[in-house]
Amino acid sequence: MSIGEMLSATVPMARTLNLEFLETTPEKAVVALPDQGEYHNHVGGPHAGAMFTLGETASGSIVLAAFGDQLSRAVPLAVRAEIAYKKLAMGAVTATATLGRPAADVVAELDAGERPEFPVTIEIRRADGAVTGEMTVVWTLRPNG
Repeated sequence: MSIGEMLSATVPMARTLNLEFLETTPEKAVVALPDQGEYHNHVGGPHAGAMFTLGETASGSIVLAAFGDQLSRAVPLAVRAEIAYKKLAMGAVTATATLGRPAADVVAELDAGERPEFPVTIEIRRADGAVTGEMTVVWTLRPNG
């Protein structure tokens, strides 16, 4: 099962918004929100909450891709998030997430008995390439037990 299939199966909000998982690697995750009238805001574009969910889902995708091999000993959890809406988003939008720290550094902290935190940065773009939103989600790997 791919990460996108797993998230669609286990995270009802991702399934509800019909998010499309276009690319998921430890270096980059790309998730799309199709243009859907039922998730529009008062100006006819994707609702801010839908865009937030898109960005958070892209961040979770890259976290699973980068740290999936650590799931037997730690649980990934979002700690905090910040989003900036830069331009009006209309139509379909795509979120691209990247890790803000090398995965090896995060795993080294986990190996040392720490609870590492690391940022994931996300750009949300409309079809013409314009950045409509920028987001950062800080994640942790909480050791089991």
